[in-house]
Amino acid sequence: MMSRRSVVAGAAASTLGLPARAGAGMVRVALDTALGSMTITLDTAHAPISAGDFLNYVDRNLFEGAAFYRTVRPDDDINPVRIDVIQGGLLDDKKMLPPIAHEPTSKTGLRHRNGTLSIGRDTPGTGSAGAFFICIGDQPALDFGGKRNPDGQGFAAFGQVVRGMDVVRRIWRSPVDDRATGMAHEMLTPPIPILGARRL
Repeated sequence: MMSRRSVVAGAAASTLGLPARAGAGMVRVALDTALGSMTITLDTAHAPISAGDFLNYVDRNLFEGAAFYRTVRPDDDINPVRIDVIQGGLLDDKKMLPPIAHEPTSKTGLRHRNGTLSIGRDTPGTGSAGAFFICIGDQPALDFGGKRNPDGQGFAAFGQVVRGMDVVRRIWRSPVDDRATGMAHEMLTPPIPILGARRL
């Protein structure tokens, strides 16, 4: 199983093609953090495996006590293919649900746009919504064929922040340990607690 810290290795809803209001195949979720709340629309029609896994964590209250623990931005990204994202999820890997099949953007038709939620992974099929990330700005390097992951399979977009991108950006700008090196320099100090998540 993938470690929560190995994600992304190697906002307007319209930018992803998701409606502002939830409709068929769309589920809205409120995600509460210590820095504020955000509203997310999950696309269960186009990304049923990934969106369904995220809802599994929501319905089991597994995001209570989770956190946003990583920020990837120009001043700390160690990968030559630069991106801007925040990563969050469970802090205890033992509480992770089983990994899910990879849903590439080539099959879902979704893209990594400003505010997109996606599944972190190592190799395809090792990811879980217990370690997810949110894009800040459009991130085509994370789509199928993108160069962020050397295998070219990209990451599995499954949802969109439709309210609360100001909260996402506050988390993204939060402090890291400037004395750390490598991936440790991307870890938020301290992590930003996730207080809970619920369907709307």
